[in-house]
Amino acid sequence: MITVAAVDDDRMLLDGLRSWLAGAEGLRLVAAVPTVDALLARPDPRAADVVLLDLVLGDGSTPERNVRRVRASGSRVLVISTVADRTRILAAVAAGADGYLTKDHDLQTLAAAVATVASGATAHSPELAFAWVHDTCPDRPRLAPRERQVLVDYASGLTLKATARRAGISAHTAKYYLDRVKEKYQEAGRPAYTKTDLARRVREDALDTGPDA
Repeated sequence: MITVAAVDDDRMLLDGLRSWLAGAEGLRLVAAVPTVDALLARPDPRAADVVLLDLVLGDGSTPERNVRRVRASGSRVLVISTVADRTRILAAVAAGADGYLTKDHDLQTLAAAVATVASGATAHSPELAFAWVHDTCPDRPRLAPRERQVLVDYASGLTLKATARRAGISAHTAKYYLDRVKEKYQEAGRPAYTKTDLARRVREDALDTGPDA
């Protein structure tokens, strides 16, 4: 059973989520509140497995701070919104959000995204992929398609030789691409020295989704 909390200042949406999730197999709603403050002030100290967090709340809080506070409480975060605001979406993901969906998706899609996030993976969506493709933030390096392919395959757990075979190149060339990737992240102020670091950058930048994945 995956426990879910919802943070949204739209009372009608919260009521709708209560009804929706009541009939969703394997999901249990444990809180439906208008602010992160209210979520963290609950009498029950146990964190929900996944928090559905509205991108923009009416209390003046920022998506980044909200995501960080929820993650610090022990929950994973699936951001939801009515509008695909690219700047705020990317800020929320950079702060630690585990996925993004617009609110016009159906219950089946939402339930699948919650399960993905609860498993420790990132819930991708067309809106998130679009935001990354059009991202011009200077701390997200521009990777060539082959650099990205080698990075994603290597960071997924493949050995350097297996990564090279999949890309149809030599291990020496694959290492060259990985070194270039590391250099670009270093130049962007986000060093990635180890395989674990590279895997973290793939998750942060959602590089395993989108047209070039």
